[in-house]
Amino acid sequence: MIDRKRWLLPINQNPTPFELAMMLLSLISVIVVLMLTFAKLDGETRRLLFFIDTSICVIFISYFFINLFRAEDKRDYFRHHWIDLVASIPAIEALRLARFFQILRVIRLIRMTRSILIPLMRQRQETTLASLLVAMVTILTLASVMILLVESGDPNANIHTAENAIWWALVTISTVGYGDYYPVTTIGHFIGGLVIVCGVSFFGVISGYMASIFIAPDSKQRQEAQSQQMRDELEMVLQRMEKNQETLLSEIATLKQQLNEKNK
Repeated sequence: MIDRKRWLLPINQNPTPFELAMMLLSLISVIVVLMLTFAKLDGETRRLLFFIDTSICVIFISYFFINLFRAEDKRDYFRHHWIDLVASIPAIEALRLARFFQILRVIRLIRMTRSILIPLMRQRQETTLASLLVAMVTILTLASVMILLVESGDPNANIHTAENAIWWALVTISTVGYGDYYPVTTIGHFIGGLVIVCGVSFFGVISGYMASIFIAPDSKQRQEAQSQQMRDELEMVLQRMEKNQETLLSEIATLKQQLNEKNK
């Protein structure tokens, strides 16, 4: 039974923000794979979804090898996470569906965790970075797919290929606005407005995150300082107890001596 569940996370281990981020990206990737497999799409939309899924695969593979490099027991890590590497291989639909296991693994972990917000709040910087990664992939995916579907049917449109859609989404979310590619339909303008608002919010969060790195003290340093303060206070209490004990023993010895003198 244990061998069959090696791909599952340990029950007593809280999910990290990046594990949750990878779960959400797996969900997006599975949706993309299902669309590529069952939906009737034109050639450019299919190419766009393929580019998006390949980019997500690059994130998965990078995350796998980073954790493998940081793991103390690399053989044990590979034995428990080999399916993540298999599911990260692009261009093979059968292997991409293995990402269902990653989703089920983290969902099982969430169900066995009483509170998932407390661990996330304790790791605010990592949570923020993971949230930015998921938000960026989600916004780029939705924006590029929707703008290509909307604009490709208009004869006056200049967004016709997957590359045009991705470039437009990147430029729009960054609020740079080169103007070489732009929507011409009303729905396209509405989508562009939403992407601009999301981009402003997105980079506002990045600015706040960078400020927190340089201004706010690191959480580990705070924990070490709090631990050191608690140790110092405990040591002071122990020293007071020792002094009180010595004083009490000396008073007891004095009383014994006085009683002995009276008995004599």
